[in-house]
Amino acid sequence: GYPGGTILNVYDALYKHGSEINHILTSHEQGAAHAADGYARATGKVGVCLATSGPGATNLVTGIATAYMDSIPVVAITCNVGVSLLGKDSFQEIDITGITLPITKHNFIVKDVNNLAATIRKAFAIAKKGRPGPVLIDIPKDVTANKAEYVKEKPVAVEPSQNICETQLDTAVEMIKEAKKPYIFVGGGAILSGASEELYTFAKKVDAPVTDSLMGKGAFPGTDPLYTGMLGMHGTKTSNYGVSECDLLIVIGARFSDRVTGNAKKFAQNAKILQFDVDAAEMNKNILITEGVVGDLKVVLQKMNERLEQQDHKAWVEQIMSYKEKYPMTYHPDVLSGPFVVEEIYRQTNGEAIISTEVGQHQLWTAQNYKFNKPRRFLTSGGSGTMGFGLPAAVGASVANGRKTVLCVSGDGSLQMNFHELATCIDYNLPVKIFILNNGYLGMVRQLQQKFCSGRFSETKISNPDFVKLAESYGVCGIRVHTEAEILPALEKAFAIDGPVVRSSLY
Repeated sequence: GYPGGTILNVYDALYKHGSEINHILTSHEQGAAHAADGYARATGKVGVCLATSGPGATNLVTGIATAYMDSIPVVAITCNVGVSLLGKDSFQEIDITGITLPITKHNFIVKDVNNLAATIRKAFAIAKKGRPGPVLIDIPKDVTANKAEYVKEKPVAVEPSQNICETQLDTAVEMIKEAKKPYIFVGGGAILSGASEELYTFAKKVDAPVTDSLMGKGAFPGTDPLYTGMLGMHGTKTSNYGVSECDLLIVIGARFSDRVTGNAKKFAQNAKILQFDVDAAEMNKNILITEGVVGDLKVVLQKMNERLEQQDHKAWVEQIMSYKEKYPMTYHPDVLSGPFVVEEIYRQTNGEAIISTEVGQHQLWTAQNYKFNKPRRFLTSGGSGTMGFGLPAAVGASVANGRKTVLCVSGDGSLQMNFHELATCIDYNLPVKIFILNNGYLGMVRQLQQKFCSGRFSETKISNPDFVKLAESYGVCGIRVHTEAEILPALEKAFAIDGPVVRSSLY
């Protein structure tokens, strides 16, 4: 969080309870929202961020929207002008509940201190229940100054419903039994529900190849032979060809993003579509499906695994495996490149790192070239595509994991959105290692301009600081890499330092 005038009483209380509540002072309110988001993504718990009224509250909006698009449980607490001053254009007064209404699961304005504790309890439950998401609580300053009798209550456990429609489950089982060429498509919902073990059992029982979305990475092991890489415009040929040729597409916790489907009318034309999702609103929203099962994915997959007998699709799996051999993802091996850097990071971390990314080419190189075998190891802004997310998200993830090392893979453009959060890493001595893939351009936009604008590179060449000197000006180690041979020594040096490191790769 970040203090200010209207939230003064809250921060005074934090001062008094500093041994009980671990508050992290970020450099900007947007950083606070992304850090709370990163905390939630890394743990599955609810992240919390605080901001004052007016510009403090509006600075949270991008982070709240980012969490909303990816269904991340965050409680944002803002304070506002006094109740008697609301609606009078008072100094630093903003209708933050009105502004955030479209990007929150729910929001509250608390005008009576006697309702405050119950509202906070309700906000945490809403953020976690069903499909997770952000909740905002706005509290006028005089409410934070008032007092009420506090009655301690044990937090209500938010448990997934066990009530799944039996008819839907039976139909799903029959569809799988009838399929000759099934394909499994996994989205972020599988991670949010903690369904990785059940998903693994299910995939082996169905005996089907597995693809995922950007948000689904790590739900199914990226090194498993059945895994075929991401689906969609940034995915592999294998996955895209396979989904086009399958006769049953089993969709687990994915929302059929336009980045996955392309032309929705032509997506998986040859297949029946079976969708599992906790949110009934996702059924037939972007793609017409054949059948859906609504419920928490962990519960749904547990029940499916109980009902489903072992399937055998040897010929179909072998066909897809031949595509993996025929259409591997490649890059130029003789020059320093983003994919090479990511692969070297993978080798040196044995695939065990927690990685956050900013948004752009580097984000997709990380998704394509780092084999995530566990959930909650890949933290990235999917639905919103928020530049400036990665570094503060790494802050939240490091705090969440007891100051564990977190890698932030970034482009030079994205990093400058919130580079000041390096100060947060320093203040709390967080071992966040920042890897900048520095090409002097807004690389993703430039690539689109090259493809669709006949090479008219409008406003995509950017001026960068010397990131190594900038890091040193903050008092931390900066490492510059120009060649492939310099990468390994740079990584070894970065990992040996107990604290933040900035490493810039020029290519």
